[in-house]
Amino acid sequence: MNQDLMLRLFRSIDGDKDDDVVKVASLIIEDEIKKGHTALAAKLKSILDRNVATTQSFRGELRKILPNGISIPKDKRNNFPLAISIDREELRHEMVLPIDTEEKLRRIEKEFAAKERLASHGLKYRQKILIYGEPGCGKSMSAERIAWNLGLPFLKVRFDVIISSFLGETASNLSKLFDGIQDYPCVLLFDEFDIIGKTRTNLQDVGEMHRIVNILLTLLEEYNSKGILIATTNIENALDQALFRRFDDIIEMPKPSKEEVLRLIKQTLSSIDTSKDIDWDILVDKMLGFNAALVVKIANDAAKIAVIGNDRILRQYHLEKSLSENNLYKK
Repeated sequence: MNQDLMLRLFRSIDGDKDDDVVKVASLIIEDEIKKGHTALAAKLKSILDRNVATTQSFRGELRKILPNGISIPKDKRNNFPLAISIDREELRHEMVLPIDTEEKLRRIEKEFAAKERLASHGLKYRQKILIYGEPGCGKSMSAERIAWNLGLPFLKVRFDVIISSFLGETASNLSKLFDGIQDYPCVLLFDEFDIIGKTRTNLQDVGEMHRIVNILLTLLEEYNSKGILIATTNIENALDQALFRRFDDIIEMPKPSKEEVLRLIKQTLSSIDTSKDIDWDILVDKMLGFNAALVVKIANDAAKIAVIGNDRILRQYHLEKSLSENNLYKK
């Protein structure tokens, strides 16, 4: 690999010393030493050590500010929690994204990490994020990945509890939730945000829904928590236009490109041996236009077909069979 490209690659690596990407980077350095490229190996090691040290320092600071436990606000009528906490071990965080989308998510993470420095200059990190796109493209997973990378608790709003048929209770629940998490550094996810953020121009909605949107506008305007609020939607056109101005960043989650489809397939199949004869171009062309979740499902199904059939190596016909069974051939 070109030396400049390798240096650029290493500058983008961060994580703990036990993370897989850091271990692979260490193996590359050892390989360069064996080749006699000692000067390059020294530069790479210096970059990697600095990045790992920065990550460890940041996560150590996070541990100091995280609460021992979060008392999630509850609704008054049934005493049900207004959000659920998802354990760190259950968070999905390994994603394949376009470069520009990856950079936008990293920017959110870096700004949170540097929030005190930003504050010293009168600046605020991105606190309120809206992610939109078709189902299965990774909107909710992006929120989980941000929580994972920042080491923050992850809360998912329960709309089944928030929304009440009793006059005024939905707005009251929303206010209680925002007040309750104000002092907790966490990632708060409003999945399928359009449930409560519908445009007020919809004449079929009753007055109560209009009042909910109005209170939501106020809550978002005044939101100043120590964490990050992330809202997702499949149908951004259904959201009230005034809501968009309340978010600090609006990110589209697109369907994977040809290159990303291939990366998704190979990442999903990384635990199983694959035949060298697989024509990846043909398979990727058939899956181009599918969402990321669908690509992962097809790869997983193919792996299951191979394992159940006692095949030690996954071959092209396993992937073709998975496509056929799902009836997902590209027309």
